[in-house]
Amino acid sequence: MSEIDKARQSVLSRIAKALQSAGRSSNTCRLLAVSKTFPADAVRSCYASGQRAFGENYVQELIEKAAQLTDLPLIEWHFIGPLQSNKTRLVAEVAHWVHGVDRLKIAQRLSEQRPDALGLLNICVQVNVSGEASKSGCQPHEAIELAHAIAGLPRLSLRGLMCIPEPSQDSALLASQFASLRSLLAQLNQQGLVLDTLSMGMSADLEVAIAEGASIVRVGTALFGARH
Repeated sequence: MSEIDKARQSVLSRIAKALQSAGRSSNTCRLLAVSKTFPADAVRSCYASGQRAFGENYVQELIEKAAQLTDLPLIEWHFIGPLQSNKTRLVAEVAHWVHGVDRLKIAQRLSEQRPDALGLLNICVQVNVSGEASKSGCQPHEAIELAHAIAGLPRLSLRGLMCIPEPSQDSALLASQFASLRSLLAQLNQQGLVLDTLSMGMSADLEVAIAEGASIVRVGTALFGARH
């Protein structure tokens, strides 16, 4: 078994245990392998271990790796970083998911630039749950209006919400921030949207996120090692 196989099995075991502890079904949280700064060969090795969904933070890396790995038929690309309006076309033409949409202008450009042949582009609205000025994401009170606006755009499928909590060892603090995102998703569903995705939790805090309802955890370090 390769090192990436062992690392992936370890992460999947953590996810399974966290789901069991939360009283959730075993298939209710997906692993997104965050491959930023690692080469296409690392993605290929992880794919060989059974992983299919990969997340990239930088547009240029996404484009380059997708071009190098066109022979992997079931690979699924998630763009999870901040997206500038002048780079939306590149992402719209390659990605299957975009997790970090926090402005209507970005969503409108993705909608306009998404090729019909690729089907709907899955979207998560990024919410700044920690209130940190340095964080991307719309404010919680802005998320409701933004979500409804995005839901009406063609060629996009609004799937849910995404957040990055403040870096902390305080599990209670992290849980409260994850819970606020879960509450916001429930509110949107009560208002008639049909959303199924909470993209939250990373290598250090995935157990806390799963306890609060995460359906996608974005894991890099625990899979690939420390970033260069």
